[in-house]
Amino acid sequence: MANPKINNMLIPNVTTLPSNKNAENANKLKSGETSEFKGLLDGAIDQSAVGIPAQQNKGIQLSTHAMRRLQERNISIDKEEYTKLQTAMDRLKLKGGQDSLVITGKAAYIVDVPKNTIVTAIDKDSIGENVFTKIDSTILMN
Repeated sequence: MANPKINNMLIPNVTTLPSNKNAENANKLKSGETSEFKGLLDGAIDQSAVGIPAQQNKGIQLSTHAMRRLQERNISIDKEEYTKLQTAMDRLKLKGGQDSLVITGKAAYIVDVPKNTIVTAIDKDSIGENVFTKIDSTILMN
């Protein structure tokens, strides 16, 4: 027979179980409250209903390669440049662009339109020296 003192220390003696009423009411919302999960779910359903993937609502993404190129070539994306890029992405989506070249007054960007991602960037002074391949569309944003 096991020592009762050791057993009680390791496994406490539970004499009462919670009633089902308490368990049922524990997660109920009070009058006028809404579930945080329901809000998130409704948002996801609303986005998919109009055909907007969740990725597109996050703004422009930068690939690791693009981040490196922006740093190496001293290209900064300020608010005005970001707005130009976002407008270009929106217009390219409407036209069915996939892998596109966006040229602004500052730089040229290769973008993956469906993923809303800048793949690489070329500074304004080097645009003429580059060959752009595997793109299906180009947009000039001045």
